[in-house]
Amino acid sequence: PYTGSGVLASALAIDKIRSKAIYRDAGIPTPEFITLTADADAATRERAMASFPLPVVVKPCREGSTIGITIVRERARMLPALDLAFRYDAEALVERFIAGVEITGAVLGNGKPRALSLVEIVPRSGFYDYEMKYTPGATEEIVPARIPAEATARAKELATAAHHALGCRGMSRTDMIVAEDGIWVLETNTIPGMTETSLLPRAAAADGIPFPALVEMLIEFALE
Repeated sequence: PYTGSGVLASALAIDKIRSKAIYRDAGIPTPEFITLTADADAATRERAMASFPLPVVVKPCREGSTIGITIVRERARMLPALDLAFRYDAEALVERFIAGVEITGAVLGNGKPRALSLVEIVPRSGFYDYEMKYTPGATEEIVPARIPAEATARAKELATAAHHALGCRGMSRTDMIVAEDGIWVLETNTIPGMTETSLLPRAAAADGIPFPALVEMLIEFALE
């Protein structure tokens, strides 16, 4: 046995197109999007550019750590953003941009999982890209997230629903945006960072689960 989700859940989660389809089928709100392939002709790309009002988010279909993602705020930046995404994958998404508070919700367990305290992510500049994630001090991470109790309960519910819908085991971490019109699920990570300062361990610590106990729990989940 091994800790965390199996191959199927992990493959579905890393595939943004398929995971978003699963979210929709499960009634989990996720931003509208269209899909483009690297061999799309100029006319198809032009139609994609006009699909949503700016800003939009352009991202590779199967990547992690915010690699290849661009927030496009000017029409002239759309084609370069697509070119960047296609450097990492033959499929890309153009997704409606959701403004709001960025949070992540960690979930532990198998059949009856437990949602941990939410983490609010506040980049000190720009957005939460690869550099912001891995540069010490570049991002402020606040536990618990500074959102109303009702929004907290709903976000935990959605993180748990995503965990179930994708068939996750052991652990997952779902990224969300708390916007004026509700909470939107962006994606789920089945192999979240597991250093003592990573987001899932920090959420666990806020709930009274020290790192050694967290590791033991994950092993126990793998043996169930």
